[in-house]
Amino acid sequence: MLLRYFYDEKLAHASYLVGCQKTGEAIVVDPMRNITPYLETAKKEGIHIVGALETHIHADFVAGSREIAAETSATMYISDEGDENWKYENLDGITAQLLKDGDSFPIGNLKFEVMHTPGHTPESISFLLTDQGGGADKPMGIFTGDFVFVGDVGRPDLLEKAAGIVGTSESGAKAMYQSIEKFKQLPDYLQVWPAHGAGSACGKSLGAVPSSTVGYEKEFNWAMRFSDEASFMKALLEGQPEPPRYFAVMKRVNKVGVPLVHELPAVKKMEGDIIANYVSNGHLVVDTRPSDSFKVQHLEKTVNVPFDASFTNWMGWIVDYDTPFYLIAEDEEIEAIKIALRSIGIDNLAGYAIPEDVKFNDVYEEIEPKDVREYLQQGAHLIDVRNLTEWEAGHIEDAQHIMLGSLNRRIEEIPQAEQVIVQCQSGARSAIGTSILRRHGINAINMIGGYNRYESEVVK
Repeated sequence: MLLRYFYDEKLAHASYLVGCQKTGEAIVVDPMRNITPYLETAKKEGIHIVGALETHIHADFVAGSREIAAETSATMYISDEGDENWKYENLDGITAQLLKDGDSFPIGNLKFEVMHTPGHTPESISFLLTDQGGGADKPMGIFTGDFVFVGDVGRPDLLEKAAGIVGTSESGAKAMYQSIEKFKQLPDYLQVWPAHGAGSACGKSLGAVPSSTVGYEKEFNWAMRFSDEASFMKALLEGQPEPPRYFAVMKRVNKVGVPLVHELPAVKKMEGDIIANYVSNGHLVVDTRPSDSFKVQHLEKTVNVPFDASFTNWMGWIVDYDTPFYLIAEDEEIEAIKIALRSIGIDNLAGYAIPEDVKFNDVYEEIEPKDVREYLQQGAHLIDVRNLTEWEAGHIEDAQHIMLGSLNRRIEEIPQAEQVIVQCQSGARSAIGTSILRRHGINAINMIGGYNRYESEVVK
């Protein structure tokens, strides 16, 4: 048997290529939209991808199952659990096998058994893997998707918070409790292969290691320690972070499908003055350079989202999926940027210019934490763009809390002030927030070092 692990750090998303070397057949579990790594690995290993398996309708990335099916004529193995709202659609021209609890299917000499594990979503399923080609008659591991993570379990509130389906948080938490009780009956030796690691918004305390075992999770996973449903539900629903706005979009596109990557229009390289004209006409232009470069010179009314590990998340909050937008980005990064954007279904990037071709005409100020009180006494207004859990753990007096991803939609809530100070935990998110506010004509400045430095240098 062959098992290969793939990890997208920008989405904290794990996927797997599982192959039977005796028959040369393989399947990809919870594939990302960029399927090139799977195809290259399969070619290198001398195997052929015959299937793409999904544990549920994902909310945080575009699944690559349809891409794989189009490229290799593979079968999509997908859930047929849940009610009519959680059925896959638009499967015309695709070979798909719909699965329910207790079903099984072979990939070469490998056996996959379906276990319905609702809670994160109603249709969620997990897959037990047995290597029959190696002589085993019991499973060696389980692909849990967003059901059980290392040190955590999937959050049940996404359908309500991101998709607006009222009342599903509690029903999901109740279902999760029952699914965990089923999980506890599995053998301790089984390996656990989840779909996410630390940094994913699909849980609240995911571990940063790629895999675990059933026994280890039963011993140390906080969610496995409850013996009554009510206490578990309360603990599970408390402290969940704000789900990115794009999660609702992902639920829809993974249910009905999106255009194949090769069908998307080309992204044009443009002259700097053309990009400047788009800014003048009110179009969104995102500068992907580091914030240290942006603050000292940038094009007025552009938004700064550095191309780093958090890029995909914040772009999902900021970009309007139905309106063309533009970038300022380096040539050598544009392909990786396109892959990152397309991973969450942002296909409306119309063009870009490189920094060297743009005539920068603006800067923004920064202040030290020790100077914040003086600015506030002079009439400045402070905005804290951290997550709600960070805010509740402690914040600067008189600050207004507007989580970074919500800034664009809550501009009118910001009081008129001659100066607006933006603050986060360390200074990175507030730099993005400063650029967003300045795009809206607000005289915003960034507080260096964020709440961390404020606590250590100002609060005595």
